[in-house]
Amino acid sequence: MGSVREDGAQALKFTSPGTAGMPDRIVLIPGGKIIFVELKKPKQKLRPLQQKRKRDLEKMGFQVEVVDSIERIEEVCREIRAAQLSGVCDQRSD
Repeated sequence: MGSVREDGAQALKFTSPGTAGMPDRIVLIPGGKIIFVELKKPKQKLRPLQQKRKRDLEKMGFQVEVVDSIERIEEVCREIRAAQLSGVCDQRSD
């Protein structure tokens, strides 16, 4: 399976000085779509402030994913491909 970069997206480390609890990564997808991603160790849960930030971002219409395993990374990559934005994200499987 390819990475989101191979599909034209960029997964950037995201820092927001002064705003604790924000997701670790921001994935920029051609066509103007943004997905926030919080990376966790296996079975690790979001802290209360992270849960609040996730809810706040989702209320504004942003997609926020929590990734705690290789399998979950693969699921998120498939979701990005399935978005089919501007024909950039394809349905191929490697």
